[in-house]
Amino acid sequence: MRDLRKWRLKITLILTAVILMSCGGNSRSWKGNSKSAKDSLKVSAIDSMIVAVEEAKDYERKFALADSLEKTGDISPVKANYWRGTALRSMKKKAASEAYFKKALEVEELQEKDVLYYSRSARILSQMLSVKNDYEATLRVATPAVQKLVGNPKAQSGDLAVLYYVIGSAQMYLGHAEDASESYEKSFEQYMKSISKKDTNGSRIRSAITGINNITVACLNTQHYKEGKKWNDRTDSLLYVYRLRPDADSEVCDHYRARIRLFNALTAYEFGHRAEAEANYAAFQKTDYAATEQGQLDANDYLMKAHRFEEAAKNFRMLDHWVGVRGMKMNLDNISMYLIPKYRANIGAGRKDSAIYVANQIVNAYDSALVWSKRDDTAEMATIYETHQKEEELARSQYELEKRGHDIARQRMISFGIGILLLTGFLGFYTLNKRKAFKLLQDAYDQLEEATSARERIESELRIARDIQMSMIPASNLESEGLDLFASMTPAKEVGGDLYDYFLEKDHLYIAIGDVSGKGVPASLFMAQVIRLFRAMAKQHYTPADICTRINNELTENNENGMFITMFIGLIDLNSGRLDFCNAGHNPPVLGGDADGGNFLKMIPNAPIGLWQGLEYEGEYIDSIKGKPLFIYTDGLNEAENPDLVRFGDDHMLEVLRETHFTSAMQVVESLKRKVEAHREGAEPNDDLTMMCLKVG
Repeated sequence: MRDLRKWRLKITLILTAVILMSCGGNSRSWKGNSKSAKDSLKVSAIDSMIVAVEEAKDYERKFALADSLEKTGDISPVKANYWRGTALRSMKKKAASEAYFKKALEVEELQEKDVLYYSRSARILSQMLSVKNDYEATLRVATPAVQKLVGNPKAQSGDLAVLYYVIGSAQMYLGHAEDASESYEKSFEQYMKSISKKDTNGSRIRSAITGINNITVACLNTQHYKEGKKWNDRTDSLLYVYRLRPDADSEVCDHYRARIRLFNALTAYEFGHRAEAEANYAAFQKTDYAATEQGQLDANDYLMKAHRFEEAAKNFRMLDHWVGVRGMKMNLDNISMYLIPKYRANIGAGRKDSAIYVANQIVNAYDSALVWSKRDDTAEMATIYETHQKEEELARSQYELEKRGHDIARQRMISFGIGILLLTGFLGFYTLNKRKAFKLLQDAYDQLEEATSARERIESELRIARDIQMSMIPASNLESEGLDLFASMTPAKEVGGDLYDYFLEKDHLYIAIGDVSGKGVPASLFMAQVIRLFRAMAKQHYTPADICTRINNELTENNENGMFITMFIGLIDLNSGRLDFCNAGHNPPVLGGDADGGNFLKMIPNAPIGLWQGLEYEGEYIDSIKGKPLFIYTDGLNEAENPDLVRFGDDHMLEVLRETHFTSAMQVVESLKRKVEAHREGAEPNDDLTMMCLKVG
């Protein structure tokens, strides 16, 4: 089947070439307004050729055709750049496609035959920029394009409608609501103008429904609910008209009926009409679209606003699959749009383990998103450079075609002169070559020496930083009457973000273990600040919950980097064995001594420390842990990976603890450490590893 399609393409291209040859004349210029039959036939043949390569999805061939046809003067630069842009866009090369769409818009005088390709280039480019939330760039593209197209009889109403919509949305997101409202009205006028024309298959009214629905989304996203309600009602009216058509698509009707009901629920809830909001949401749930993955994600906009976190968290469970199916990269915008709401839904629903899992997803995705962002910037610069090179090449080709006869003699003279200069320069170059090579070698050696010294200096400074960090945590073991405590901390890098601490005063023992987001020097500095705050508040005899609340208030001030820490803080009365504790998003400790030999503590979920200011952390207590070993750890234990990326796991950790006969706190910690090393099978640690074990009485 594929071979047959290739042969069809070849035949089409051969026939097209024959037609072009028969239609060709002495002139290769694309300029002029000739309406001859030959010109019309040639344009038709070229368009047929492009259609053929598009049907074959041979986008590289389409790009090459745009180059060759522009060089021969058979198509204009506007049309050629539009084809290049669409070809690269189909190949998922967004930065490169943007560069060519921009070139298509640089024409000073817009000729009649270029209007369609100009308006489509402006529409596609402005939409691409709007999707990236680059609203200033969107306005720089769409505004002058509209000024050139308005009043032009060849301008397409559909393209103008989209351009006015993206202008309005950019204005709305930039805080110019009145200007946005005016632009939206102009977009609506163009959509109505488009619908008034012959619409054989309903595509025009469907485009209008989509565009006006998008206006509603922009208004709701910027919290202009009154304006959003107006456009949602207009969408509903258009949908009603479309549903009366005999060729109406039932799936399209269901899709937009669902979104209209959902948006009505959002606006009603915002206006305080809770019963109306619930009724509209119930109507949304009855649609087929509500049962789709996209529908469930859309529903979370309302569920989060209505504080129905359990339902939202349930809907978010399919997010990973939805992202995977679409091949979506978790860039900074998608992290903000999907992962952070998923985290907040799980926090609100009290799903601590799921929230921690999503928090790790956010941290990992954030690192990758920064790398992608830098790569995109680099790719865009490379594309701009490549585009300039291609422009120069095309300009040279055109120049040669038009002035070849006049330039032959001149080129010979230039070549002769260059030859003389090269010959003269070669003698001097040969003389100085060895001296220059020696100097380059010496410079390279000096740079290598400097780099080696700098590396050694950095390594020395990191060793000092590690020594300082390790000096901040107390001794590994604490032995007192009726108490056996041992702790261990092993950073994955030179310095880390884990911590443990304890503070014994008479018969009361404060303990803490924590895991800072990220690794390296920033995490170690954050960790040092947390230890300082913990010790200061423990000395003032605050409860564990109060300590978490006060540390959170301190760390959320001016926390521009968004760092946070999960912590378990406990206060033990060594006489009675009572344990008061507060868990701030940390892994659940294991308490031994029961019939199973040990189980995870079931605890109230609290958010990690440092994310949101003003949180009140909840504490709880156990009457007595006397005679029961308490094991606390960071996720460098249960998430330790072997070369096949298999994790140590919670179940395996619990199994090891149950099988370990308690001789001393040190014996338990060292046993776990050996088990983790064996599991890694030589793989580098993927996270800091910190453990604490204690037993009272």
